[in-house]
Amino acid sequence: MFVLIFNQLLKMLIIMILAFICYKLKVVTQEGNKAISNLLLMVVNPCLIITVYQTDYNAGLVKGLLIAFVAACVSHIIGIVMARFLVPEKNNPEYYLDRFGAVYSNCGFIGIPLIYSVLGNEGVFYLTAYMTVFNLFTWTHGLSLLENKFSLKQLKEGLLSPMIIATLAAIVLFFIRFRIPATVLASMNYVADMNTPLAMMVAGFSVAQADLKRIFSNLHIYWVSFLKLIVMPLLVTLFLYITRISHDIAYTTLIAAACPTATTMTMMAIRYDRNYTYASEIFAFSTVLSMVTIPVVTFIAGFLIH
Repeated sequence: MFVLIFNQLLKMLIIMILAFICYKLKVVTQEGNKAISNLLLMVVNPCLIITVYQTDYNAGLVKGLLIAFVAACVSHIIGIVMARFLVPEKNNPEYYLDRFGAVYSNCGFIGIPLIYSVLGNEGVFYLTAYMTVFNLFTWTHGLSLLENKFSLKQLKEGLLSPMIIATLAAIVLFFIRFRIPATVLASMNYVADMNTPLAMMVAGFSVAQADLKRIFSNLHIYWVSFLKLIVMPLLVTLFLYITRISHDIAYTTLIAAACPTATTMTMMAIRYDRNYTYASEIFAFSTVLSMVTIPVVTFIAGFLIH
């Protein structure tokens, strides 16, 4: 597993570096970055989710999906408790962003291509559970961090995101055993195959916009990244070891938890008038570091998860 993840991350890193260079050379502008991000969010990722559910109905998969939901919920709770105790409010005006960044993973843009490459369709099938729980928690607990309040209207908006709708549609098609016509499904698979390169290009464009000098001089960013990339996934690994969850579900949950800080934090910081520059710096720094930390964490987990 370690070798598979390392090789895939190396490929993803090369794409991210290429995107970084393209942005610096102004081959791609910020408008182009937004367009690619929207394409990935609105079209490519939903196509991938729907295609992975186009498999024969299997009671074992359904049971595994339910276990994956429970594992995802526990993983997020572990992260929330960790951040609550290890990110204090005192002398830290941006503590709410630090806590958000330490808990919530980029399980879509980074998680999908990584898990798809090492665990295939079944891994992405289980990952949809983590992504659904992620959306529920970000639009409840995450929003309460940013706004100090919560409303059902905002939760409804989060639940109407393209990924949630695509997941629900895919689950319905799976349970009613409806198979998309072969030609249409083949076309959707072509679109889904764009996920990895586009996701890493978006990450590369984002890193290219960050002020690296300021990032490297901010100790808070180091601490948040350490919590997100090392402490949280190791705590999740301990939970997975104790509960003896099956191999594929365990690794899907672990990789999702070990992904860098979510791009959602930057988008929500912009929307709710918070320090979005700082949010994007956490995202950029943790994304670069994750290319090293994810293989390290999975290597350690290999001694406990079988």
